This record gives sequence, structure tokens and C-alpha cells, in this order.
Amino acid sequence: MIQKTATIQDVARAARVSTATVSRVLSAPNRVAPRTREAVEEAIRETGYRVNLAARNLRMQRAGSVLVLVPNLGKPFYSGILAGISEGFAGSEYSVLITDTESNPLQPESLAGYFLDGRIDGAICLDGGISPESLAFCARRGFDKRIVFLCEWVDGEDYPIVASDNADGARLAMRHLHSLGHRKIAHVTGPEGNVLTSARRDGMMAERTRLGLPARSELIVRGDFSLESGHAAAERILGMKDRPTAVFCAADMVAFGLMARLQAAGLNVPRDISVVGFDDIEMSEYYVPALTTIRQNRQYLGRRAAELLIDRLARPDDQFDAEPLTPVELVVRDSTGPAPR
Repeated sequence: MIQKTATIQDVARAARVSTATVSRVLSAPNRVAPRTREAVEEAIRETGYRVNLAARNLRMQRAGSVLVLVPNLGKPFYSGILAGISEGFAGSEYSVLITDTESNPLQPESLAGYFLDGRIDGAICLDGGISPESLAFCARRGFDKRIVFLCEWVDGEDYPIVASDNADGARLAMRHLHSLGHRKIAHVTGPEGNVLTSARRDGMMAERTRLGLPARSELIVRGDFSLESGHAAAERILGMKDRPTAVFCAADMVAFGLMARLQAAGLNVPRDISVVGFDDIEMSEYYVPALTTIRQNRQYLGRRAAELLIDRLARPDDQFDAEPLTPVELVVRDSTGPAPR
């Protein structure tokens, strides 16, 4: 026997309201009196009614999807972020599409093309390397209110941003090392031109100045958030005549590459040299030695970006306040210790 699929009319009869009221509960629940809304929701549960999202999206001229732009899906950092985004959209009427902008670089018109082709309603962008031309292309067509930046951003562009307090994280790292007696502290940066590189380096330099630490140029070593750049930075440090006693790395992956090479050269972390990372990815707790690092609340960041985009899509004409920076915290583990005598 074929079971009859519940219709909106079935829900209306069960709740003793009109089909128009059921539609309002589904599309704009805040416009319906609480008692009526509860009656309709109960009727939906009882009848097993399911919304035909494809039909509704077609009727409302929307795609029912959002795009998440990730610069490199292979990086462990993004797992927590994507979990948070998924959590944020759970229960909403949006499905999530993900594209890797490193393997599939965006052309200036590509992002706007997703909107123009009717494939997406909004986008969350984790790639601060998106060109101003691409963003200008979107703005000219009115899509700028449908884009939220997450973790990274593009300087000079007026888009909503959900991000950690990167500068404060760098200050916490420097303060921790200073409290352990370290005075010669090196810093391995992220890639040149990246907004996170600048924020973390600026925070590090401001705290270095406040603490009265020497600002030798050779103590600032360029990296790129990768294991390989940490390995290369270790080679530079091993070759210094006046070697630092501690290193603050702009990312955990950099710290892992750095520690591996230092220990292969016979140095002990942290007895000979202390190391601090940034991000607190899952591996940080299980690396040997376990990494002292700056924890970003990655799942919260992803969830908050999803919530913000949902709000902006629901109220495109509203003015939204700037999103406050998300606090970070220092997680002390085994890779830092007192400065060697």
C-alpha cells in the first residue's frame, strides 16, 4: 500500500488554520502569533509534512545554496572551521557548496558568475587573496551584501568579517615567552602580503617594544604557514651565531616543521629552545613535544559566519554593526620552558 504524502492542506486542516497561515509560519515565523505558530509546527510534526524546497526556491527565485571558498582544503586548520559552518547551516534551508580556490583559482568574474547563474544565494570567503577586481565585479551587481569573510579578509574592502583577534594572540605568545625568561625571541611569519601575517607580526612587534626586547632584523624569518617553511626557518636559526632561545611561529604547521628540524640537529625542545605556534589544530596536542599555541575557536568562527550570512540574506536592506573580533587564548603545553642559562 502506498502511503499518501502529506500536503500543506493536510497541515492547515490539522492546525485549523488557512494554508496561507501555514505558508507564513514556514517562510516568516516571526510574523505569526506564538500560539498559532506552535499549532502549525505541531501539525507539521503530526502529519509528517515536508517542504518541497526545490519548488519553493524556484517560486521565490533563489538557489537555496551558499558557496564556501577555501584556499586549501588539505590544510588541517579548515576542518574545525568547516564543521562550524555545517553546524551553522544545520536546520536552515541552505545547502553548502565548497570550492578550493588554490586548485581552482577564481577569475575576476567567477564569484559574481555563481550568483548570476543562479547557483548560490550567498558566499563565505576564507581566502584573503581574492582580487579587488573580483569583489568590485560583485559589488557592481549588488552581490556585496551576500558575502561574508571568515578568518581572512581583503584590506580596504567593506565586507563583513568574522575573525579572531590575531594581534592579541601574538601579544599573548610573546608575553608567555618573556615570562619564562626569554629575551632573544625569533618570529617565523606567514606569507608576505597576507592579512594574518601582518596582524600577527604587528601584534608581536608591539609587544616586543612594550617589553623592551631587542628587535634584530635576523630574528624575523619569513615563512608561509607550511611545514616546509618551518623546516627552512630552522635552518636559518641553526646558522645564527647568536641563536634565539625561543621562536613564535605564525601557524602550528610552521612550528611542527621547525621543531622537527631543530630536534634532528640535536637541539631539545624546550630545554634548548622554546616554540609557540598559532591556531591549536588537533595535532598540536599530540605532537612530541605537545605544542604550546594560541587557540582560535575555529568551530565558533565557522558557525558565526554561517549565522551572519543567514541573517544578511534574510534582511538584505538592514544595516549591521561590525562583527567584534573573537577572543583567542594561550594553551600552554610541553614545547615551552624556562630560557636556558
